[in-house]
Amino acid sequence: MTVRELYSMLENKYPRELSAPWDNDGLMCCADPGAEVKKVLLSLDATKEAIEYAAKGGFDVLLTHHPMIFRGVRSFVGGEFPADRVLGALYGKVTVISLHTRLDAADGGVNDALAASMGFDPASLEKFGDAECPTLGRIATMAEETDVDALAALVKNVLGAPSVRVTGRGKVRRIALVGGSGKDLTGPAAAAGADVLVTGESGYNVAEDAAESSFCTVEAGHYHTEAPVLDFLDLFIRTAAPEITTEKFDSCAYRTI
Repeated sequence: MTVRELYSMLENKYPRELSAPWDNDGLMCCADPGAEVKKVLLSLDATKEAIEYAAKGGFDVLLTHHPMIFRGVRSFVGGEFPADRVLGALYGKVTVISLHTRLDAADGGVNDALAASMGFDPASLEKFGDAECPTLGRIATMAEETDVDALAALVKNVLGAPSVRVTGRGKVRRIALVGGSGKDLTGPAAAAGADVLVTGESGYNVAEDAAESSFCTVEAGHYHTEAPVLDFLDLFIRTAAPEITTEKFDSCAYRTI
């Protein structure tokens, strides 16, 4: 399988049409689209460390969620950010593919993976979103109501998050799920009938304002709410292209003290 064929396979699964208008994802950096792909490294981020690991390990492709190039790059000078990432990938003969908001919105993406990690069947989920991404979020309905603190403890445990921030109190049953930054989908989640939003980060003011309307938020960290998708990507590639070897890379740079 070539880089071009791998990217086509990923685009069929996660169509570009699902990406937000402001997003920048896709084939980020590639010296030869016709090059053979034998090894793929999976990571949330195309950090310098991930690129170096891919190059040293002989990986042909680094597949990430967050775009390696998000804002415009005005120059490519060694020793400067983010040019070092692009130069490192080119010199290391590593193609970088990033699937961002389309991976959030698509079936089998970030939010389905987040739901599955909490024990929900992705096939049973409702979709919600905003005008830009109408299918980005998911809503799961629990069999019975539970206290929001108990839900937060479950989220912390299954995601391995070092800490979870809870805003609001009470019983919840309909759970909105948005991996990463879910601040802008707090209102749409409540409008869709959810009782609580489980996300990576919501923001102090948004969460406080929502709590006054009896809407709860559970924030478990950007990285930890998106990391489960790496397992979904791993399974998809190994199933669709069993000749390709895959490995996951932990790109989380923050720590809790």
